[in-house]
Amino acid sequence: MIYQFSYSFGELTLDRNYLSAMLGFPDGVLPEPFDEYVAEAIHEAESLSDIRGAFCFQQNSEFIAGNSCISVDGIEFGIGKTVAKELRNSTSVALFICTAGEGISGRSKELLTGENPVLGYIFDVLGSMIVETATDQLQNEISRIANSEDLSITNRYSPGYCKWSVADQHKLFSFFPPNCCGISLTDSALMHPIKSVSGMIGLGKEVKFREYTCDLCSQTECFHRNHQRDKQNVVK
Repeated sequence: MIYQFSYSFGELTLDRNYLSAMLGFPDGVLPEPFDEYVAEAIHEAESLSDIRGAFCFQQNSEFIAGNSCISVDGIEFGIGKTVAKELRNSTSVALFICTAGEGISGRSKELLTGENPVLGYIFDVLGSMIVETATDQLQNEISRIANSEDLSITNRYSPGYCKWSVADQHKLFSFFPPNCCGISLTDSALMHPIKSVSGMIGLGKEVKFREYTCDLCSQTECFHRNHQRDKQNVVK
């Protein structure tokens, strides 16, 4: 069974301080013209966003090949040792996809290559925040269903991070109908719209939810690593 959801922009609780930090202002105070640009981007995002997500549960999963791979319904994912360590006690998994929609990505691209690249960058960061916040909502729903069956969940992990090959996107998307939530894949496994995410969450009686352990991962261009870094900068 595939669970599908849609969210309005107003349903999401965005971390304004994090947005400021990502724009280079960790104290949360936006100088001109950034304050006006952020207000404009947030106002436009209401009509530009097409926020949708889906997930499904797969019961037949097992770790193989020295615990660096997991087989889900006979399909092998090379998740790597870091992700495998986090999922190792899972008895089943949830696969998910989520997108902020094409509108906000298109607006960002238009501005970045046009008359206002600064505002375009703000839309780019905002688009990433929107899809990650929406995926938080999906993860909460997965947790609610898991808890109803006396199961716990892990954090979520995506192809392209922690040495998990992005090529596995094709395998992951094979569990969903074509163009589910308006998301498609290129031959090189990149998602369209750009502001989309996909991944896997482990479920089981003995799994533990842990915050992202960035010290275990060498990926530098990572939303979660940057988020943790900027939260630390705000504290300082």
